Amino acid sequence: MPKKVCSFCGRSEDEVKLLISGLSGYICEDCAKQAYDIVKQTGVLKEESPSEPSQHPFKLKKLPKPKEIKKYLDEYVIGQDEAKEYLSVSVYNHYKRLQQPADDNGVEIEKSNIIMVGSTGTGKTLLAHTIAKLLNVPFTIVDATVFTEAGYVGEDVESILSRLLQVADYNVEATERGIVFIDEIDKIARKGDNPSITRDVSGEGVQQSLLKLLEGTMVNVPPQGGRKHPDQEYVHVNTKNILFICGGAFDGIESKIAQRLNTHTVGYNSVQNIRKVNKGDLMQYIRPQDLRSFGLIPELIGRLPVLTYLKPLDRVALRRILVEPKNSIIKQYIKLFSMDGIELTIDDAVFDFVVDKAIDFKLGARGLRSIVESIMMEAMFEIPSKRLKKFEVTLDYAKDQFNRAHLRSA
Repeated sequence: MPKKVCSFCGRSEDEVKLLISGLSGYICEDCAKQAYDIVKQTGVLKEESPSEPSQHPFKLKKLPKPKEIKKYLDEYVIGQDEAKEYLSVSVYNHYKRLQQPADDNGVEIEKSNIIMVGSTGTGKTLLAHTIAKLLNVPFTIVDATVFTEAGYVGEDVESILSRLLQVADYNVEATERGIVFIDEIDKIARKGDNPSITRDVSGEGVQQSLLKLLEGTMVNVPPQGGRKHPDQEYVHVNTKNILFICGGAFDGIESKIAQRLNTHTVGYNSVQNIRKVNKGDLMQYIRPQDLRSFGLIPELIGRLPVLTYLKPLDRVALRRILVEPKNSIIKQYIKLFSMDGIELTIDDAVFDFVVDKAIDFKLGARGLRSIVESIMMEAMFEIPSKRLKKFEVTLDYAKDQFNRAHLRSA
């Protein structure tokens, strides 16, 4: 029996991995691949459009109750109980709203977007990211500082949905049930009381562009971003069911809060109220009018009805953040060393030293990692090359390494 050969390259079945048979000939895997590339280059074969929904429709798992959501947040985020409760209730109501049956009475539940106010490193981004992980929904973080009005150098607000669409693997149905965290929302505050003095292309103009997006509208979304690929087809995304969570440090808003607390009443009772105010944590008294005084337009504030704040982290909270969460910084370093077969132990006194330095730096929880990194850098460089089974970080070692790193960067 004659050997089978590829009708294109002439190689026999012994010389190829796969020989596909046809009516009157054969083709090997290499020739099949070349034929596919040629057809693709000519444009005859069109790839599946990213705007087409996935064959597997997006389904939300059993929706956890608010207490269950908060319990899950407690495993990853230390403190901030009030913010967790606000966030848990808002997210629960939002996804319960998506599952509401048709109501003959015409009652339609509107969504409640959230704005979280708190200084840097208090856990705003971590809270939003943890909620999205629990619900297993598409989630993206965008930075408000890159947005400008249409026609100016920068990004359009529609690029928010481009990123969410990419995270959802271009599944439009999944995208329309996702969560968007807009960070640094305070950086697009209006620069002055009179907007006509200068062109504020990354301030009030961006706020106005966000209005319909937050409220719910059909948006033409460029799948690969808007300005670099002007000829691409748009994907139509309805933002009505997308939950927007905004976060910002609002540095200096305490002065606006203090001014309001001192001037909103007169007489003896006002003096009594001022005495009860905790001047060390004025953020807890924040109200929507303070956001307006800071520079957010009333229309935007009205589309963010849930306002919550995050407390500044004290010594006790920072100490707990260092060791308690499931994904704590110390547990991460222990795992890093264990991957090299090394058992890492750290003295309790080292934790107190790290917390003290973090308070001095005033960087919140983010400062903890930079300090631990400076202490562990030399050990992570040297020890993997040595045949050690155990390594202990003492207080003296931590102080010595930190001071060395501090001197090198000085």
